Amino acid sequence: MDLVDALHISASGMKVQGFRLRIIAENLANADSVAQAPGADPYRRKVVTFRNHLDRELGVETVGVDSINYDQSEFQKRFDPNHPAADADGYVELPNVNSLIEMSDMREAQRSYEANLKVIESSRTMLQRTIDILR
Repeated sequence: MDLVDALHISASGMKVQGFRLRIIAENLANADSVAQAPGADPYRRKVVTFRNHLDRELGVETVGVDSINYDQSEFQKRFDPNHPAADADGYVELPNVNSLIEMSDMREAQRSYEANLKVIESSRTMLQRTIDILR
């Protein structure tokens, strides 16, 4: 693998981690979104999965978004009989978004993004030094 391939691989890693951060931000923004009608579901947490794929043009494996899935864990319930979305027992379903998990995922995505950025910076520096030597 040469340095240009490393740049492409790291760029694809940065792209998917940036996408992952957008999904995490959406989850956090909707952490308090409840259903608007009785029996309707509140916001359901989204999870991004990745996959490797062969970039035939470059001849290297890069990472991409495979799918966006919905977390199938149970919704939490809060007793609020005056809410318009309350069921017959007075409970309102809350989103299955846990802010602590989302913040942990955000930190992991941020670190992965930064690691890919460092690889790009290092590759760029090595390419520049190679060009300087050839002059």
